[in-house]
Amino acid sequence: MATTLAPAPAGARGSAPEPGHRPRARRTAVRYLPLVPAVVLLGVFMLGPVVWSFYGSFTNAALTGRNALAPSFVGLQNYQELLADPEFPKSLWLTVLFVLASAVVGQNVLGLTLAMLLRSGAPAVRTVVSTLVVVAWVLPEIVASFALYAFFHDAGTLNALLGAVGIEGPTWLYETPMLAVILANVWRGTAFSMLVYSAAVAEVPPELTEAARMDGATARQRLVWVILPTIRRSVSTNLMLTTLQTLSVFTLIYVMTGGGPGTDSSTLPILAYQEAFKFAQVGYGTAIATVMLLIGAVFSVVYIRSLRPEVD
Repeated sequence: MATTLAPAPAGARGSAPEPGHRPRARRTAVRYLPLVPAVVLLGVFMLGPVVWSFYGSFTNAALTGRNALAPSFVGLQNYQELLADPEFPKSLWLTVLFVLASAVVGQNVLGLTLAMLLRSGAPAVRTVVSTLVVVAWVLPEIVASFALYAFFHDAGTLNALLGAVGIEGPTWLYETPMLAVILANVWRGTAFSMLVYSAAVAEVPPELTEAARMDGATARQRLVWVILPTIRRSVSTNLMLTTLQTLSVFTLIYVMTGGGPGTDSSTLPILAYQEAFKFAQVGYGTAIATVMLLIGAVFSVVYIRSLRPEVD
């Protein structure tokens, strides 16, 4: 009696490779080959410094002395000292306050407000306002920082304007340093948010807002229930970008207040700079920078999760 053999299943051991499998894999490799130099450069110049900085936070590296020549591994000592440092919680709180007030609220709210106003404004008004706002953004950061220092100085432009109407202004950089740097950063960065939201609002289908208007929705209701849900992804992207940019602001605060008076405006970038370069404790300063990196990563994860496509 003849025995019938069943055909071997596809992919079984000893079976012939699937036709076209190797050429397709080869074409895929060739397609991604031009990306290899870019990936290598990103790894060397972006991932490399992050990894080296992370390692440096576990050493006692310094700018001077024996530890500058041959730093040694100290484990979690820098982080233990950081948690025991009374200045660290204050600096952490000032950083969170600075980011929330000037980026999450200030730049985004003012940027969206300007975008909505410019949408319905006259062409001449749009040109003038856009120019004035964008100038703050295109100025070199060091130039803008000195201009803002002169504006908020006790004998500067702001107090001169207040004095002209009979109001005695405070010494902004000494009595309210965080308020001064928050307002300065809002002025400096609002243009970016305005441009992002202007582009996003322009893509909102006009029939949606027109239908809402005909249904009796007010301008505020159209903004909350029609425009904001439509540009949700642009809002999340802009929040992430402005948050990460503000988290690393150094020049603006250093020029205006130097982190003072005392440590009343010493955010984490200022504290890291002072510990690493003023007090020569590079390893300790790098530990502070690593904490900043982790905070930025947390913000990024939150915003990226909000960009995930909705599943029905």
